[in-house]
Amino acid sequence: MLRLLPKEVESLWTLFTAPVVWAGHFLLCYVVAAIFCEKPDFLGFDFANLRVAIGILTLLSLSVIVVSALLAWRQWGFGAGDPPHDDPTRRDRLHFQGYATLLLSGLSFIAVIFTALPALFIDGCLR
Repeated sequence: MLRLLPKEVESLWTLFTAPVVWAGHFLLCYVVAAIFCEKPDFLGFDFANLRVAIGILTLLSLSVIVVSALLAWRQWGFGAGDPPHDDPTRRDRLHFQGYATLLLSGLSFIAVIFTALPALFIDGCLR
């Protein structure tokens, strides 16, 4: 059977995946919007297209964060062990890392939504 997600992830990089995705989303949204508002003809499209692009980028970012959260939930043992995971064992270390990654994924998910909200409510650049 083909598995889309690995059975076990034992890397510290999974901890940083969701915050890095949020930071990249934040950077791209605000830099592109700033360039568009300063020089509207430079990018070659109107503000409605910019809003659609931010929406697509937001959906992509949220999907990557959800995959990161699923991996974290699997690493945490599907919530089988209650925190704190403070024993000096490999099992508790993996559970702690999975739990921390799951919490960071939730925080990053909310942060991506809040980053994209201005594109939903603002319909043009202020001049």
